[in-house]
Amino acid sequence: MGYNLLSSHPKSLFIFPSLPLQLSFKNPPKISNQRLRNRHSIKLKPQIKCTSNSNNGVGGTNNWEKYLPGNLFGAEKVFGAISGATSSPIAQYISSPTTFLHSVDPRIKMAWLLALVILPAKSDIAMRLGVVIYLAILSVWVQPTEVWKDQLGRVALLCGILFVLLGLSTDGAPSLLRSRSPPSSITGLPTLPVSFEGYRYVIMKLGPLQLTSKGLSAASTAACLTFTIFQSASLCLTTTTSEQLAFALQWFILPLANIGVPVAEVILTLLLSLRFINLVFDEVRNVALGIVSRRIKWQQLTTLETIDVFFTYIRRIFKNIYSHAAQITQAMIVRGFRGDCNSHQVLLSAGSSTIIANIVSSSCLVGLVCAATLSCYVA
Repeated sequence: MGYNLLSSHPKSLFIFPSLPLQLSFKNPPKISNQRLRNRHSIKLKPQIKCTSNSNNGVGGTNNWEKYLPGNLFGAEKVFGAISGATSSPIAQYISSPTTFLHSVDPRIKMAWLLALVILPAKSDIAMRLGVVIYLAILSVWVQPTEVWKDQLGRVALLCGILFVLLGLSTDGAPSLLRSRSPPSSITGLPTLPVSFEGYRYVIMKLGPLQLTSKGLSAASTAACLTFTIFQSASLCLTTTTSEQLAFALQWFILPLANIGVPVAEVILTLLLSLRFINLVFDEVRNVALGIVSRRIKWQQLTTLETIDVFFTYIRRIFKNIYSHAAQITQAMIVRGFRGDCNSHQVLLSAGSSTIIANIVSSSCLVGLVCAATLSCYVA
C-alpha cells in the first residue's frame, strides 16, 4: 500500500492510501485470514510525489507584475539626470576666475538681493524684462561656461513653463455672465468711444483659453520673480563666501539685538546652513553615481525591485547626511562650543573689496531703484 498525492493547487498536499490496480469497489476481492492477521505487521512506507501546476498562474503572489511594462520608472535615465544635474557646482563658492563681483562688499550684494526681490513686483513689464536680461548677461560674464550654461537653461525652462501656465490660467477662461444693462439703442445713450490707443483686454485666444492683460501681468511677475530669485542667489553664492554673507547679515540685523532678537544664534545657523548645502549636493550626486556605476540591468528587475532601489537611494542619502551632521557636531564640541552662541566667538570678516567696485555697484543700485520708481509713475 502506498501513498499518492493528487492536488490541482501547487501548495496543497492531500495524502491518501493508494489502491492496487486490480482492486475494484464493485467486485471487492476475497481477503484471506492470513492477510488479515498480518495487516498490523506490515510497515507502511508513504510515497509522496509533489507536482507543481503553475501553467495557468493561479495562486501566484506577483502575477500582476507581468501586466506592468518593464522599467516603468525609467530608473536609468532618472539616476543619470540626477548625477548630471548636480555635476556643476550649485550654490557653491567659485574662487577662480576672480571677477568684478568678487571684489564687491558683501553688504552691497545683500542690498542688491533685497532690491531684486522687491522691484520686479512693483514695476511694469518692461522693467521686469530688463532685470531678467541684465541678470542673464551678468551670469554669462561672471560665472564659468559650464556653470551658466547648465543653470540658465534649467531656470529659463522653469520660468517659461510657469509663464505659459499662469498666462493661460489666470483669467483665461471667458466669463459666462453677460451684462444686464440694456444696449444703447434702447436707452438712447451714446455709445462709449473706442480707445484711440488701441487698448485690448484680450490679447490672444487659444481655443477655449485666452491671454488677457491681467494674465500677462501675473505671468510676467511670477516668471520674473522666479528667475530673479534663483539667478541672483546663484550669483551671490558663487562670488561670496559663507563667512562674508554671515558678516553682511549680522551687520544689517545687529540693531535688532536691542529688542531681544538672538542675532548670534541666527548668524551661526546661517553659517552652518551655507556650509551644509554643499554636503547635500555632494551626497545626492555621489550616491547616484554609485548606482549608475554598478550598471544595473533595469529591464530584468520587477517594479517592486525598482521601487526598492529608489527607497534604498533615499535612505542612503539621509544616512550619509546625518553622519555628516554628527561629525560637524563633534567638531564643534571639540573646538569648545557648549551651546552658548554669545560666549563662543565666530570670527567673520567682509573680505577684500575695492573702492571702485563698491562705488560702481552702489551707483547701479541707486539707478535701478530710481528707474523702477519712475516707471510706476509713467505707466
